[in-house]
This record gives sequence, structure tokens and C-alpha cells, in this order.
Amino acid sequence: MPRTAKPLTDTQIKQAKSRNLEYNLADGGGLYLRVKPNGTKQWIFNYRKPYTGKRSNLSLGLYPALPLAKARKDRDDFQSLLAEGIDPKSHRLSKEEAEQQAHENTFSRVYSQWLSSKDGIWSDSYRKRLTMAMELHILPELGPIPVHKVNAPEAIRILSPLADRQALESVRKLCRWTNEVMLFAVNTGLIASNPLSGISKAFQTPRVANRPTIRPEELPAFLRDLNKAGLTITSRCLIHWLLHTVVRPGEAASARWDEIDLVNRVWEIPAEKMKMRRPHLVPLSDQAMEILDIMRPISGHRQYVFPSRNRPLDHANPSTATVALKRMGYGGKLVAHGFRSLASTALNEREFAHDVIEAALAHVDANSIRGTYNKAQYLEQRRVMMQWWSDYIERATTGEELSKAKPIQKRHLRVAH
Repeated sequence: MPRTAKPLTDTQIKQAKSRNLEYNLADGGGLYLRVKPNGTKQWIFNYRKPYTGKRSNLSLGLYPALPLAKARKDRDDFQSLLAEGIDPKSHRLSKEEAEQQAHENTFSRVYSQWLSSKDGIWSDSYRKRLTMAMELHILPELGPIPVHKVNAPEAIRILSPLADRQALESVRKLCRWTNEVMLFAVNTGLIASNPLSGISKAFQTPRVANRPTIRPEELPAFLRDLNKAGLTITSRCLIHWLLHTVVRPGEAASARWDEIDLVNRVWEIPAEKMKMRRPHLVPLSDQAMEILDIMRPISGHRQYVFPSRNRPLDHANPSTATVALKRMGYGGKLVAHGFRSLASTALNEREFAHDVIEAALAHVDANSIRGTYNKAQYLEQRRVMMQWWSDYIERATTGEELSKAKPIQKRHLRVAH
């Protein structure tokens, strides 16, 4: 019968002396302590490879860093793998490679991959706001951490200073964006689940504040103030364009001449500029066409209808109109986005069809099929409605009673040169 190795003891291991040549002390089951001439003691697991039967040694670690009990546990684990036909050395290499890759997949790296997946989906302005916020508040601390080690307490700690300053809207957005990065990691197989899914619950919900606007009956006074304001022609025309088209400030400021069909009097805003990432058609009233006539000598030879004052080849800043309104004394009373609410109020009070108003404001129908149908059907109805709205604005400009339903015949846009 083959001799069975007597298990080693800690005393034996400690007392084992170095010799001129290295030698092994057997513990049984393929586990050996190799004693080298320099006194180093190394654990070795000797086994036969599955299928080939060739002998192979697998280094487990040095003694005493790897104690006897742990070395025996590793041996037993490897014996279990062999029973399943798995080579322990190959298994360990695969595990080490997986761990190395997991540590290389830092939050910053996954964030960059997530950003790349959004190419062509976001507008430049949205992407800039997102990246600035993430690079300022999230990446400095969370960025170097492997994505599989990201946890909720750490993310909450990072966001807490913002919450303490009551920047709750920023916290809400950062929670959403970090969650999207982690969901990207889940969907690409880097992690099994998203540990940040509930972090927004750790913070107060930001209070929804309506953007400042004015009532329709306040429109005449506003237009008188606008007429007297010392604004550039571009800023003045941009404000009128916002009023007459009821688009969002960023969409108005970045309007391009090649987006406008002057023959059919339609402005087609491409999907990448729209909040809901769907192209939007804006029927242009007589007054909107007059604004283009005023701007053509200024910018008709360039790309953008409303050029930047300091960088004429670029478009005006989306905040240009709001800044102008603030200088007019309307700070806290009216912002550029508020023109949309003003128009919505006036059009609803006039009892235009709700769906037609929503289509004009580019609000997406919850029913995608119905929304597509409505977009195709409402253009002519919106053309009539938007002409009524422009006439309404002009009546306010000339001081006529806004209760009059019939549009005025003479149309002249009051824009100071």
C-alpha cells in the first residue's frame, strides 16, 4: 500500500530548516511545503491535469503569509475543481483576468463608454451641461472606483454637499445620470445589478417651480417696454421670434437659414435640437416672415439666423433673450421660456383645440402612434392658429383690444433699427 503523508503541524513548519537544496514537506492530498535554500517556504499544490494526466505544480503562496489552514482550504477547493474536470491553474488564471478586467472597468471608463453610446442622440447644449456637472461633482471621487465596487453610501456621501446647499434639482439630475451609467454597466454585462437605483430617495424632491411668465392682458405693456428697450436688432428680433413661434429658447437661438422653407413658410427643426428628439415643423406667420426679412441683411449670408454678437459665425446664446428681459426689468417676472406659457394661456382661452396647441408646443403625445398621426394632421390647423396668435400679438403692439377675434388687416412688425 502507498504511504500516506502525515499531516504537517505549525511547529514542524516553523522548525523546518533550509538546506543546500530545496526540499518538500508533504501535508497530503497534493499539498506540499517547499523549503528553499534561502529559507523561503512556499506552498505547492501538485496534481494531475484533467484529460492529459500530466503532473503540474500550482503555487499557492508563501508561508507564513498563507497559513497552514488557508493552504489546506485552497487545496480542498482545487480538489473539488479537479473532480469536475476543471484545471485549477486555468481556473485561477481566468479568475485573475476577470478580476483585473473588473478593476480596469472604473466608473470613469464606463461613463465614457456610456457617453459614446449617446452620440447623435443628445443636443450639444444638453451634452455640455451633463458632462460639466458630472466632471465637477461625480467623476473626481467616483471615477477611479471599479464599477463593481461602486455603492450607494459612497454616492450619497458625494452628493450630500450639493443637497445641503439646497441644489436639489442638480442632485436629482446627477442621481439620474449616475444611475444611467450603472444601468449601462448592467446591460453590458459588467455588473449583475445597479446598487444606485434608490439613491434619489435619500434626498428631498426638488420643488417644481413654474417658469416666470405674464398674463395675456399684460402683453401690451410688455411690448411697449420692449419697443423702448435699448436692445440690438438681433436680440429684439430673437425675442419677437420666440413670441411668434412659441419654440424653446435653445431652438430659437440656433435657428439656421437652411432649416427654413421660405416658399412653403415652414421651419423644420431637426430632431437633435428638440427636447424630445423628434423633428418639429413650425408654420411661419406673416409676422414671423417679416422677422426673417429684417434679419436677412444681417445674417442671410451666414449659417445662423440669429448670430452671436461676439462670434458672428456662431449662433446666439440660448440665454440671450432671458438676459435681455432681465435688463428690461422683467427679472423674476418673465423668462424667454415663459412666452410658451403665455401663448398656451391665450390659445386655450380662445378655445383652440388642445391637441393642436400641444402640437405647436412640441409636447409629445403619450400615445406614440397617435402622436405621429397628429403631427401629420395638425400642420394646417396650426398654420391658422399661429397666424391668429401673431395677429393677437400685433393687436397688443398697436394697442387694440385683445378681445377682438378678427385679425387686423394691416401687418407691420415694430422693430427698432
